[in-house]
Amino acid sequence: MTARIGVVLFPGSNCEHDVVEALDSLGADASLVWHGDRSVDSFDAVILPGGFAHGDYLRPGAIARFSPVMAGVAEFAAAGGPVVGICNGFQVLTEAHLLPGALQKNRGLTFLCETVDVRVTSDRSVLTGGLTAGQRLRIPINHFEGNYICDERTLAELRAEGRIVLRYLDNPNGSIDDIAGICNDAGNVVGLMPHPERATESLLGSMDGRALLGALIAAAGGAGAAAGVGTVAGTAVTGAPETATARP
Repeated sequence: MTARIGVVLFPGSNCEHDVVEALDSLGADASLVWHGDRSVDSFDAVILPGGFAHGDYLRPGAIARFSPVMAGVAEFAAAGGPVVGICNGFQVLTEAHLLPGALQKNRGLTFLCETVDVRVTSDRSVLTGGLTAGQRLRIPINHFEGNYICDERTLAELRAEGRIVLRYLDNPNGSIDDIAGICNDAGNVVGLMPHPERATESLLGSMDGRALLGALIAAAGGAGAAAGVGTVAGTAVTGAPETATARP
């Protein structure tokens, strides 16, 4: 079975083709979904890609949350469908209240475009299922407003429920508790600031993103995509577990 994955295209998105190419290389059947469409029911999973949806006016994601497609995404997620927001997509998910917290300007008010090390801290999401807690991945970031914030109660819940799925090893943006990615309480909605689609070929400097996207494909019911360490669509995954115990 080939997983059908919809990649939502908002006016201002600029990473949609990267995501489609990465998913197709892993054996999925990925296609673009216009933000004006009202349903995503024909797909097995949905990704909100990076970019500057609606020009990032007001706040990143603040206008995109009202796009017609987001009602369909919310219904899809409520029914248990896998939904992943990457970078600007993460911002859209918080604005749409599909994930808690918010993304604010980076510490130092600096735009960041670099490759960072992140640690898998939970395997209970559709993006990290099958991966090993403590596993290190090297994945690019590209953002100005990736500093994740939330109140103390929300942070306590995220920690206690294993909903912090990725943490930075060397926090680049000031994000609370080194958070690079979180999930909802069901684990089927995930937001992360790093770009796994930009770490899927050796030419790009890392192939560690294949582990995350492969896990998503597997969660969507796709055959031949291994979630976690080992091989993904016939290609070795380079991310290795740390020996240190991951924080809760």
